[in-house]
Amino acid sequence: MSTHAGLEHAHATHAPPPPAGPRLRQAGWLKAAWWTPLSFGIATALVTGIRWSAHWNPVWDLDVLLVAWTVIVPLGFLHGLGAFDYWLYWISGRPTRLEDHSDHGANSWRDYFRVNTDHKVIGVQYVVTTIFFFLIAGLMAMFMRAELARPDSQFVDPNGFNGLTSVHATLMIFLFVVPVFAGLGNYVIPLMIGATDMAFPKLNALSYWLLPIAGLIIVASFLLPGGAFSAGWTNYAPLATQQPDSNLMFQMGVQWAGASSILTALNFLVTIITMRAPGMTFWRLPLLVWANFTTSTLVILATPFIAGSQFLLLMDRVMHTNFFEVAAGGYVVGYQHIFWFYSHPAVYIMLLPGFGIVSEVLSTFSRKPIFGYRLMALSLVAILILGFSVWAHHMFVSGMASWLRIPMMVTTLLIAVPTGIKVFSWLATLWEGKIHFKTPMLWALGFVSMFVIGGLSGIMLGSVPVDQHTSDTYFVVAHIHYVLFGGSVFTIFAGIYYWFPKMTGRMYSETLGKWHFWLTMVSFNVAFFAQHWVGLQGMPRRVADYDPVFADWNMLSSIGSFVLGASTLLFVYNMIVSWRTGEVAGSNPWRALTIEWLVSSPPSKFNFDDIPQVVGGPYEYGVPGARHAVLNGARVLTREEGHAASGVPH
Repeated sequence: MSTHAGLEHAHATHAPPPPAGPRLRQAGWLKAAWWTPLSFGIATALVTGIRWSAHWNPVWDLDVLLVAWTVIVPLGFLHGLGAFDYWLYWISGRPTRLEDHSDHGANSWRDYFRVNTDHKVIGVQYVVTTIFFFLIAGLMAMFMRAELARPDSQFVDPNGFNGLTSVHATLMIFLFVVPVFAGLGNYVIPLMIGATDMAFPKLNALSYWLLPIAGLIIVASFLLPGGAFSAGWTNYAPLATQQPDSNLMFQMGVQWAGASSILTALNFLVTIITMRAPGMTFWRLPLLVWANFTTSTLVILATPFIAGSQFLLLMDRVMHTNFFEVAAGGYVVGYQHIFWFYSHPAVYIMLLPGFGIVSEVLSTFSRKPIFGYRLMALSLVAILILGFSVWAHHMFVSGMASWLRIPMMVTTLLIAVPTGIKVFSWLATLWEGKIHFKTPMLWALGFVSMFVIGGLSGIMLGSVPVDQHTSDTYFVVAHIHYVLFGGSVFTIFAGIYYWFPKMTGRMYSETLGKWHFWLTMVSFNVAFFAQHWVGLQGMPRRVADYDPVFADWNMLSSIGSFVLGASTLLFVYNMIVSWRTGEVAGSNPWRALTIEWLVSSPPSKFNFDDIPQVVGGPYEYGVPGARHAVLNGARVLTREEGHAASGVPH
C-alpha cells in the first residue's frame, strides 16, 4: 500500500458505521477475573495429569508447573480482557463484521484500563505502567543502598541482597527503559509523520498488555521458596541452572517482555515505511522518527537472541539438557556470547530513542536547525550496524578465545565515532542559539553532560587492560548508571516534560520541574561519581558487604541515592496534579515545527481531520518563510506564526 493510499484508507474509517452494524463485544476485567483462576486450574491439571498418566515421579514438579502457569495463565487473562476477541471471531470463519471503533480512543479515565486500539491511549498506558515499575525498582535500590550505607549486615542477608540487585536491574532495563521509549514513540510517531494511527492497532494494543504480565511475573519471584532470582540481570549459566525455582520467573518474564518489544518494533517499522504523509520523504523525517526506525530494526534483529538464550537455559533446567553444563560437555561461555549478542545492541535500544528526543528538544529550545541533520541520521544507521560487532567486550575476562579480544576492542572504540558525531552536532546546534532553559531543555543538557562522562568511562572499559582490572567492580556500576540513568533516564524525563502538554492539554509546574531536575542532577552525581573511585580501588559489585575502608564513600553514595529517590516522587506529584489542574496548554506551547504540534492538545481520536502535506524540513527555525507542513492549503508551523500564547519568546 502506498503512503498516500494508506492514509486515505485510514481517513476513510473516521466516520462511524451505520447503527445497524454489530458492535464489538466489550470484554473486560470481570471476565478476566474468572478466566485467570480458570487458566491456573487448567495449567495445573494439564501438567499433573500428563505426568500422572506417564507415571513420572513426582507428579508435582514446581519447575514444570511454573512454566505452564507463566504461559497459560497470562493467555487466559488476556482472553478474558478481550485481547483476542476480534481475531478469534475472524479465525473462526464467521462473516466479517464492520469495525465500529468501539475500542478506540479515550472518552474517560476508564478507557485507559481496557484493551484500546488508539495509539495515544496505548502510549499513555505504556508510560504510566513503566513509571510504576520504575518506582518499584527504585524502591529496591533504596533497600540496597540502605544495606550498603555501612559495612556488615543491616537489613538483608547476602542472598536477599542479590535478589534485590537482580530484580532491580531487570525491571529497570526490561520494564522501564526499553518500553517507556516505546510508549513515547507510540504517542508521537504517528503524529509526527502525519498518520492517523499505527499500522496494526490491535497488535499495538496486544503488545502493551504483554508488558504488565512480564513485570508481574518478575516481581512475583519474591513470593517463591528461596526468594527472588539472584543470578543478576545477566542470569549467567551455570549459576542460573543452580538457582531456586524463582529463576524461571526471570526466564519467562523476559520472554513476555521480549515479545512485547518485537511486536512494537514491527509496528513502528511498518508505520514509518508505509504511513508517512504526502511529501514526508526520509530526509524530512524528524530525528526521533529516524531513531525509532533504527531502534526497531535493532529490536527485531537482536531480541530473538536473548529469547534463545533463555529457552536454552529453560531446557537445561526443566528438560535436563546440557547446553551449558560443562561436566556434560556443554559450552558455558556460549551462553554469554548469545546473551551479549542481544544485550549490547540493547544498550543502543535504550539510547537511540533518547538521542532522537534530545535532538527534538535542543532544536526547539535553541531555536536553531539541527546541525548536520543528514549526518545525524546516518550516524544512527552506523550505530545500528556497528552495535552488532562489539558484544564480546563484555567478556574480556570470561575465558573466551584470546584472539577475539583485539578486534572487539577495535570495534568498541570505533563505535564511539558516530556517537561522538551526535555530541558535536548537539553542541553545534546550541552554538549561538537563542536558548530557553525550560524544563525539557535542562534535562536534555543534563543528558549531554552525563552521557559524555558515561561514554568516556565506556571507552576506558573498551580497552582490554583497563577492563581486566576493573571487571566486576563498582567502576562498571558507575559506568552503566551514567550511560543508562544519566543517558536514557534523563532523555525520558526530557521527553515526558516536552510532550506532556500534547498528551494532557495541560502545562506542568515549571517550578517543580526545575526542582526535579536540579535535585536529580546533583544527587545522581553524588550517588554514582564516587563509585568510579571505589571501583578502581577494588570494591566488587553485587556484594552485600565490603571492606570498611570504603565506608565513607558508600555512605555518601547512599545519601545521594535517597535524595535521588525523593526527587522522583516530586516528579510523580507534578505529573498527577498538573494533569488534573494544570494551566491549559494550547496546541503548540513550544512553538515547535514538527507536525504533532499542528493538532489540538490532546489530539482528536484520529489525529487529523485532513491529510497534512509536508513541504519542508522539520527544524527550519530562524529561516525566513520556512515551513514544514501545510493543511487545507494554509501555511502552518512557521517560526513567525508559532503559538502567540506560548510564553516562549522569539
